[in-house]
Amino acid sequence: MLELAEDPEVPLLERARFCAIYASNLDEFFMVRVAGLFDQLDAGIEARGPDGLTPREQIDAIQRRVLELDDRLCECFGGNLQPALEEHGIRIVTLQTADEEERREIDDRFNQQVFPALTPLVIGLGRPFPYISSLSLSLGVLLRDAESGNEIIARVKVPKELLGRFLPLGDSGLAFVPLEEVIAANLDALFPGIEVIDHGYFRVTRDADFTVSDEADDLLQAVQDEIRRRRFGEVVRLEVAAGMNPKLRAQLVEALRLEDREVYDIEGLLDLADLEAIADVPGHAELRWPPWTPVTQPRLQGEDDEPVDMFAEIRQRDLLVHHPYDSFATSVERFVAQAVADPDVLAIKQTVYRTSDDSALVPALIRASERGKQAVCMVELKARFDEEANIHWAKSLEEAGVHVVYGIPGLKTHVKAILVARREGEQVREYVHVGTGNYNPKTARLYTDLGLFTADPDLGADVAEMFNFLTGYGRPAEYRKVLVSPTTMRDQIVAEIERTAAAHRAGEEARIALKMNALVDARCIRALYEASQAGVRIDVNVRGICCLRPGVEGVSENISVRSIVGRFLEHSRIYAFRRGEETRVLMGSADLMPRNLDSRVELVAPVEDAALKAELMDVLERCFADNAGAWELDAEGEWSRRHADGETRAVQEELMARHSARAAEHLAAPPSEQPQTPVT
Repeated sequence: MLELAEDPEVPLLERARFCAIYASNLDEFFMVRVAGLFDQLDAGIEARGPDGLTPREQIDAIQRRVLELDDRLCECFGGNLQPALEEHGIRIVTLQTADEEERREIDDRFNQQVFPALTPLVIGLGRPFPYISSLSLSLGVLLRDAESGNEIIARVKVPKELLGRFLPLGDSGLAFVPLEEVIAANLDALFPGIEVIDHGYFRVTRDADFTVSDEADDLLQAVQDEIRRRRFGEVVRLEVAAGMNPKLRAQLVEALRLEDREVYDIEGLLDLADLEAIADVPGHAELRWPPWTPVTQPRLQGEDDEPVDMFAEIRQRDLLVHHPYDSFATSVERFVAQAVADPDVLAIKQTVYRTSDDSALVPALIRASERGKQAVCMVELKARFDEEANIHWAKSLEEAGVHVVYGIPGLKTHVKAILVARREGEQVREYVHVGTGNYNPKTARLYTDLGLFTADPDLGADVAEMFNFLTGYGRPAEYRKVLVSPTTMRDQIVAEIERTAAAHRAGEEARIALKMNALVDARCIRALYEASQAGVRIDVNVRGICCLRPGVEGVSENISVRSIVGRFLEHSRIYAFRRGEETRVLMGSADLMPRNLDSRVELVAPVEDAALKAELMDVLERCFADNAGAWELDAEGEWSRRHADGETRAVQEELMARHSARAAEHLAAPPSEQPQTPVT
């Protein structure tokens, strides 16, 4: 993310957005990963991990690395992007750069909007140190009482959640002043009669991870209790503006009971995650990616604005959609909407891991319940940082009569599946959607994800049994076609790898091609090493963490690992194994990580239609050929960016062009040349 923010080939406002994404990702890294290391320290665990480091040594190494990266971020934004934005009229104004008119407007804004929202809290004089919530931005203020001569400090929270971090100035809508600067310019009004000696900005990050006990009788209440406790998690990072008054800095560190390894001195603006607001400034299309509107999958394009009968289309042949290239609204949302409206549909069952306030799917389940259908929603309350939103949706669904299940205390339900049971003649047919991403219309425009629609009886029976496992009691010993964790998935993935290695030893052409978000599981990695040693070519596209080392002599010479970062977040999971004439392709919700394989309910389904398998293999090959937004992992664990040596290949641009052209060709073709689906 930081390299893309530094890349002059990336549009300017998108570079600002990458700065924000980097800062946001780093916040989550501290709240979860670094917090886990501090938990180990508190528990007295000094065992060395696979990298040979103790938790204490890891924390210190993280601090050194993060400070290096923060310096790069500061230089990238303050040294490069901010001046470049000013050339286009987009200004971030400070007290030092504001002109006289802007300074008057800043003072007016303070008096009219900001002052009523502030609560200065003095520290000392018999008052305890105030609670500081995670990720909140604050001013530390050093004060002197002229009568007593005492020096005291105070804390003023920056209420950016209420007022926004960057306040617009002037009529252009292109000049912004950070809210903390507005407050700093008017501290005398907050502390009348007291001398303001100095001030500085700081920010606290707290442990935000939590575990719900397997013994929890009421999962909803247990999660709500843990959300409240999260606010009081241990501090894992204190960011202070570089050059903060030493007295202020020392008081903060002492009051929060921190060690040097938890304190980060930051040059420039703190909390650059708020730069999303600047990146979203209206206009300036030339400073953004070219606009992209998802297209309707050709098989779902109706005639004369009449929607396609999705059930008929799926009965004819399995259907694959690839977001954000294919529209989420005209595929997944339409599938559920048709099920709600169809009088022959008896039941709709869906999982919810992360969704959004404007989701059409959850209200659709409410309408289904109101129409007398059996509506079931498996809501995962423990979806990190989305717990409160999921609790809100769960209560709304329950009030409408939807059967809501909160999952299993010891497991997270991460599977993405919708099951529709429809009466057709004397039988009931099951229609299934299996996805790699959340049922969230916002992320469906930002993440690359796959969705498989099928009426395959075995897949339908498997997904039905999985829902019964989630809502009832019992655990199927085996499934007909799907792979499900925590029961069968790891064993079956390893078996696929081993069968591919055996095919190569038998003289058959063999290859493994994988795409996922993270590759961590030790047993899967060992199986890939053994397949590489057997001579199998293995190509892996991992967006994030990868614990496999490619290119190690005698271990992994036949493995390549690449990562793609671009305008869309690569989020789909594809597992492909070629053995002679057979190519087995799987897709679903799971990454190869212990948490996915042991502690989550995940589902991966086979793609059996030859044309759809070919399409997924094409996606994989384009990923491996990318030399515009791809990084390559070496045997030492270092990532280096790939550069074009000849033709430039960018998988996301290629897929946008391909899907757009395919949709246009279908629309342009006369009806007689378009594939027809009989309606039965």
